[in-house]
Amino acid sequence: MDTRTDMGLPFMKMHGLGNDFVVIDARARAVDLPAALVVALGDRRRGIGFDQLAVISEGPADAHLTFYNADGTTSAACGNATRCIARYLMDESGRDRLHLTTGRGDLFAADAGEGLTSVNMGPPQIQWDEIPLAEAMETLELPIEGAPTATGMGNPHCTFFVEDAEAVPLEQFGARYEHHPLFPERTNVQVASVIGPDHLRMRVWERGVGVTLASGSSSCATAVAAVRRGLTGRDVRIDLDGGTLHVAWREDGVWMTGPTAHVFNGVLTADFLESVT
Repeated sequence: MDTRTDMGLPFMKMHGLGNDFVVIDARARAVDLPAALVVALGDRRRGIGFDQLAVISEGPADAHLTFYNADGTTSAACGNATRCIARYLMDESGRDRLHLTTGRGDLFAADAGEGLTSVNMGPPQIQWDEIPLAEAMETLELPIEGAPTATGMGNPHCTFFVEDAEAVPLEQFGARYEHHPLFPERTNVQVASVIGPDHLRMRVWERGVGVTLASGSSSCATAVAAVRRGLTGRDVRIDLDGGTLHVAWREDGVWMTGPTAHVFNGVLTADFLESVT
């Protein structure tokens, strides 16, 4: 597979609450994305810039999604990107429900009305070896200062419940815990405050990315952690820096609902692709 052609490489720019994505539709044309190209595309000055890059390809269901972080590493799950792509595919097909496959497994999306899109991110992973952690332990309160909760949503999460999420210096805090030795695959880091029995305020540090305005999988992990700790009910509103998501932990999985935006389409030039690859 080769990304270099005279026609360049088409892409879409999307975001969910400011959590922004480059999306490449590879259903009709296979695309090779070496890590160096992903990093170059993620450069907000010399490339396009994104929190994650997603590739749509043909799959056993309606489509298969592959996700990359801005540092070139892959991620099995990305909730907001899944919602954005689901909205794109539903608009394209005229359908109101989709079956998608990802590294996380089978995910199901639905039109929630009023311009909102829901995705079932599947059941949470709460056992230490599923997340994964480096050694066997209880995941509800880790032996880390602040006693955070570990949760897997196809990617690892470490959630700190704090008095005031706004007061945490997230750039230093997130960088410190992303590489904690308990997380062999690194971790996403959340700081969350309880506003009410069905209301959380959360801020996010994403592994391989840094501070982001929102994160779907982080929102799901935080909602699950809050339920497990008896802080909220199973249906919560989560206010992030970029806006609000609603998360419901149901018997069939963790459903996340919120707005999406398809901002623009573009084409990467052959010269740019040649210079990188």
